[in-house]
Formats: sequence, structure tokens, C-alpha cells
Amino acid sequence: MRAGRLRHRITIQRPSFAQDPITGEMVKTWVDAWTSVPSDVDPVSVNQFVAAGAPQNKVTARVLIRYRAGVDGTMRVLHRGKVYDIEGVLPDTVSGLEYLTLPCSEGVNDG
Repeated sequence: MRAGRLRHRITIQRPSFAQDPITGEMVKTWVDAWTSVPSDVDPVSVNQFVAAGAPQNKVTARVLIRYRAGVDGTMRVLHRGKVYDIEGVLPDTVSGLEYLTLPCSEGVNDG
């Protein structure tokens, strides 16, 4: 993978829960796990939407990053003021330790 391909910078956040001192309710907040992560953010085309079929019809972008242990589907990506929910984590097909592809959806999320 060429380094020039990872030209975007994203923030990856993980969920955190804190108890509201007044109501006792557990409130979900988001905490930065990694900031300024080199990445390639690629919007999914209409053709890819149709080819993806029903299970992945909400995927709106693919984010490519260098491999990082601990990235999972409960996290989210921030890029240029948009929030993307990570729908899955796909390791590269050669070693599984060079890069990760994150299919992401944009839209309403809890946080």
C-alpha cells in the first residue's frame, strides 16, 4: 500500500458510559480512541450500493487505515464534520496485519 493513498485524517471514537448523578441513568458518550489517523475515505458509488445487496445497503463509505489492534464495530469515525458508524472491520487479505477496511454508514446515531 502506498503511503500517499492515506491522505485523509480521521478520528476514531469508542463509546463510554457514565452514570448521571441525578437520575442514576447510564449515559452513553464518545471518547477519542485515536486522533489524526491517516486514512483513505472513499464514498460508495451507486453501482456498489446495488451490488452490495440488502444486508449492506446502508454502507455509505469505505475507510482504509493501517492495521490497529482494538478497532471494532462498536466504534465510530469522524471525518470532515461527518459521523460514520463502523459496520465491520475487514483485515487485508494477505497478512491481516497491514491494513483494515472499515465499511461505514452515515446518518442518525446515538451520540
